[in-house]
Amino acid sequence: MASKKTFLRQLLITAGAVILTALACFLLLPGLNTTTRTTRLIVHRGMGLEPIVNELLHNGSINETWPIFITCRIIPKLHSIKPGRYTIPPGMSNFQLMYYLHSHKPDEVRITIPEGLALRQIARLLSKNLDMDSTGFMAAASDTRLLVKNNISAKNAEGYLFPGTYNFLWASTPEEATGFLIGRFRHFYTDTFKKTADSEGLSETSLLTLASIVEAETPLDNEKPLVASVYLNRIKQNIRLQADPTVQYALGGPPRRLFYKDLAVDSPYNTYRHNGLPPGPICNPGSASILAVLNPANSRYIYFVATGKGGHNFAETFAAHNENIKHYRLARQDTLR
Repeated sequence: MASKKTFLRQLLITAGAVILTALACFLLLPGLNTTTRTTRLIVHRGMGLEPIVNELLHNGSINETWPIFITCRIIPKLHSIKPGRYTIPPGMSNFQLMYYLHSHKPDEVRITIPEGLALRQIARLLSKNLDMDSTGFMAAASDTRLLVKNNISAKNAEGYLFPGTYNFLWASTPEEATGFLIGRFRHFYTDTFKKTADSEGLSETSLLTLASIVEAETPLDNEKPLVASVYLNRIKQNIRLQADPTVQYALGGPPRRLFYKDLAVDSPYNTYRHNGLPPGPICNPGSASILAVLNPANSRYIYFVATGKGGHNFAETFAAHNENIKHYRLARQDTLR
């Protein structure tokens, strides 16, 4: 009788060992539950293990969910997966798959932020490419705590979101994206630039405000020092800036041709009605526009108008300016024919 019990016990132990070995092989050997092709996974903020595993099944990364749940039950830390987009290599085991998602850095998204975009435009651009909405980014860029943390005295981060091509984590929060772009400006704006601005009597906000107007006026880098000189000369002579882009900003909406009635819009950003600089930047200037304000052309120009063929004509007197306006109108007529 004893020998029979011993035999049964040994049989159960052997069977258990076989089952455990088979299970271990199923969990640890590549390809037994995972696909042989590259797949992609999106993990949104707040997603728990179950929806993540279900998404792995849905996108074809795995054939069954239970091996993944068993793997995570055995190794609980594999439950922790950061939000983001993941490109999953083929032919991994269940354990390798979950360890990859647990430890691997999420995919990055390369985004170009062109010079001259306003805050709301950057918000839309990021919301199209990252897991955030534009209202969340707008709120983060106006958050007092974030502004104080980054030594910004303005009401929002307009002007401080430094243009460029950057890699973002797809699951970046609005606060992270805003802080990163402000950090790019801080990296660019060296102590040497600060001293130059101070010597010209320009605060950081004033510098960025004027640079944003220069940015909005011309895309030509070689013209920007001349445009900057016009506005600096006007400020020195207490002449209103009369900058069309500031009116565009006050009106809101997409850029359009301005009419005389638009110049009467009641806004502190309307430089046709108010002296000096507007309260803050009207867009986010690039390095060339900032440097143009710090190193303007040595000119006496106080007027400029488009040539109608790209670029601008500059003038020191109103009479010369009127002549340039005539040339512009003739050029426009030629293009409309």
